[in-house]
Amino acid sequence: MAAVATRTIQSKAEIPAYHQVPETQYELDWADLVTLDLSQFDQPGGKQKLAAQLFEAIQKIGFFYIINFGLTQEQVDRQFAIGKEVFQLPTEEKLKYRADLENGGYNGYKPLGLREVKPGVYDNTEIYNIPKFIPAFERAHPEVIDENRQEIEAFARHINDSVVGKLLVFFALILELPEDYFLQRHRYDEKSDCHLRYMKYHRRTEAQNRVLDNVWVKGHTDFGSLTLLFRQPVAALQVRTPEGQWKWVKPYPQSITVNLADSLEFLTNGFLKSSIHRVVAPPADQANIDRLGVLYFVRPEDSLELRPVVSNVLERLGYDKTTDGSAVGITAGEWVKARVKRGVSKDKPRLDVTEQEIIGGKAAKYYD
Repeated sequence: MAAVATRTIQSKAEIPAYHQVPETQYELDWADLVTLDLSQFDQPGGKQKLAAQLFEAIQKIGFFYIINFGLTQEQVDRQFAIGKEVFQLPTEEKLKYRADLENGGYNGYKPLGLREVKPGVYDNTEIYNIPKFIPAFERAHPEVIDENRQEIEAFARHINDSVVGKLLVFFALILELPEDYFLQRHRYDEKSDCHLRYMKYHRRTEAQNRVLDNVWVKGHTDFGSLTLLFRQPVAALQVRTPEGQWKWVKPYPQSITVNLADSLEFLTNGFLKSSIHRVVAPPADQANIDRLGVLYFVRPEDSLELRPVVSNVLERLGYDKTTDGSAVGITAGEWVKARVKRGVSKDKPRLDVTEQEIIGGKAAKYYD
């Protein structure tokens, strides 16, 4: 990724360097997650070893870490710096690039306080989503993004080509499918809702947190195939265990936290389980810090029907029969757009929602 480093040097003077905040000093109830070292991928037997490690991990929980993914901390921090600049723009400037959320469009800016989470209390997130860099998704962006487009694109394409590509191979190996099976359904040049995201959780007051019982985003699953979260030192993410317990996700050094999402669950008839997670108020020593994030969301191609794959593994394990939980007849694009649209509906405060019909009789569940 030398090209990314070169582009960073060209524009460093324009944007202040970003420095990650210190981790919490509290010893929280951390989740025990597996770490995959992607530097082993091209070693003899490496991808098979990593796939076996992942297979064991996802039996317990659909979250894991990856390390040695081909980007330096400086390159990652540079994306945090660009994201911070985006959110510092005047509100009226950001609103020029507002996402068409009400019609299922996720690219562009999601304003602060769009969703009511409890009566009189609104969400504390700002989001800016950058779609794939292909002609189908050309759109206007703020100047700070346009000026750094080459660098952002190189970063996003590295994630797609050199990180996501490896992970999709692991899932094919786990299911005893051809290595490129999922790669052929996640092609970069085809239309899908993959995107790079800058995200900011604004700090809340103690009074607001009391009203919310310290829950900022209720337990939920993500829409696509995978979500990648670059190391986030402000502790707030929690994952739900199979026993229904909430465990904190620790900001592992120089890592990406990965979780499985809806499409992989549909495509494997429930074998690969979409991970349930939530965001809560940080511990006391981080309570007055805004939580800035850099994420990458992986979606299948829009046209892919979410029909379970034919796999000997699924047959052996009893996941080969279509169930009521299947999404047969629904495409990946339809599912994502419907979930985005329902996510901004104003029929009920978000923390009071336990189940929400999405499309074709399929519902999304939310967890306390």
